[in-house]
Amino acid sequence: MGKLKNFFRLLCVGVALYAAENASAQELQCQVEVNSSSIEGTYKGVFDNLQQSISEYFNDNKWTNTQFMPNEKIECRFFLTVKEYTDDKVKGDIQVQLSRPVYNSTYTTTLLNFKDTKVEFDYREGDQLIRNDNNWDSNLTGILDFYAYLMLALDFDSFSPKGGQPYFDKASAVVQMAQSSGEIGWRAFEDTKNRSAVLSSFTDSNTAMIRDMAYQYYRKGLDEMVTSPDKGRASITESLKAIGEVYKNAPMSVALSMFRDAKLDELVNIYSKAPQTEREEVYELLQPIYPTDTDRLEKIKKGSEQQ
Repeated sequence: MGKLKNFFRLLCVGVALYAAENASAQELQCQVEVNSSSIEGTYKGVFDNLQQSISEYFNDNKWTNTQFMPNEKIECRFFLTVKEYTDDKVKGDIQVQLSRPVYNSTYTTTLLNFKDTKVEFDYREGDQLIRNDNNWDSNLTGILDFYAYLMLALDFDSFSPKGGQPYFDKASAVVQMAQSSGEIGWRAFEDTKNRSAVLSSFTDSNTAMIRDMAYQYYRKGLDEMVTSPDKGRASITESLKAIGEVYKNAPMSVALSMFRDAKLDELVNIYSKAPQTEREEVYELLQPIYPTDTDRLEKIKKGSEQQ
């Protein structure tokens, strides 16, 4: 009887440990930083509390129905720079970065590197951030929800064609609720680089080809380059035609600047050893779109021979 009791005790402990491990294996592994160095004469504890609350909101919530192992978490960074803090209202900007590992390598590639300059929300030290997909709780949680779903959408798109659609739908629902709130940063046509414009760049028919590009660039391109550099790079070259289509259809789309900020440096490395004809093809495609990025584009054109 004693051995049986011990067996059940160990079984219960094992189940509990397994449940605890899986409960902690949420989708996001987000590094959060709140920079309040420009704010003087304010008790800094409120910003420490804000940083902790945002980190817990991203990393402790369950965002999908997909099972993630701890080593499969999506790596991201969320940097909030506070420029004003008056009457419990925070004003500033956010830099959002999303990365993804490349198969069979130690290399990580950037999927998103975006600066959101339309950031305002109310926050008091000790405020609880409550997640509710069906109701608008606050502008802060709305911003966090939007970027969580956007990052999930981009990550899933990079692994399967249009795999991120459920999360683009979720992000769209957030934007619709936000537009009724009257908060800045969400209104359609408010400017060309707010959160509404970011979502539209992936969902509007005249620019949505950038989503088709993702699978070909990452899964068929970068992931293949480790074992077959020429084959993988050829897929990337083909995928870049989507950027040309976006530029043709919507030359002011924020999709173009997001691509530049995330990918141009990487493209310099990708094409460093490419055949000259391939380098020139990519240069001719990108140069009209990014005429002010001469240095990086010239490096793509010349390859490793003059770097």
